[in-house]
Amino acid sequence: MSETRGRNLGVLKVSAIICAGAFLFGFAMVPVYRIVCEHVLGIKLAEGAADQTAVAGLVEDDSRTITVQFVASVNSKLPWTFVPEQLSVDVHPGKLTEVWFDAKNNGSEAIVGNAVPSVAPSTSSLFFTKTECFCFTEQVLKAGESRRMPVRFFVDPRLPRNVHELTLSYTFYANDVATKRLSDSGLPLPSAS
Repeated sequence: MSETRGRNLGVLKVSAIICAGAFLFGFAMVPVYRIVCEHVLGIKLAEGAADQTAVAGLVEDDSRTITVQFVASVNSKLPWTFVPEQLSVDVHPGKLTEVWFDAKNNGSEAIVGNAVPSVAPSTSSLFFTKTECFCFTEQVLKAGESRRMPVRFFVDPRLPRNVHELTLSYTFYANDVATKRLSDSGLPLPSAS
């Protein structure tokens, strides 16, 4: 019996070490992912709106025109329609630009959604800055509700000269946890913003 017990204890120790290692590895992946994206792949990870000092120091480069295309999609689990009001806009680097997207909840109840942005080519994301975006916060739409949502952005004048076109795309996903929290709270829904 003691030999079997000893083997079981050994297996338990090894299993605990493997579990602890996997848990620590998961936490270590967050900063590693950030470092790889930003420093190796040149992808800027969204961190909210640009501060006013970044906007205040802008100088418009009217000698260049960049075409910014807009793509909108919705995850299949979210019963919303979501479209840009313009498919593209021509901008001068350094100029603050505003565009609008329209969303509608086609479902029978209120749903919370989150938009995930992406800029292509990915190396150009370092030069694309949003000062206001619906992607910074959760969006609550009541059943049948429609909403116009602005995005204000600028293209940094330091964008490489060989880049003439950028694509800003968003995918909306259902936020099941926030939707459940909203329905469980029994509180009235926030008014449309």
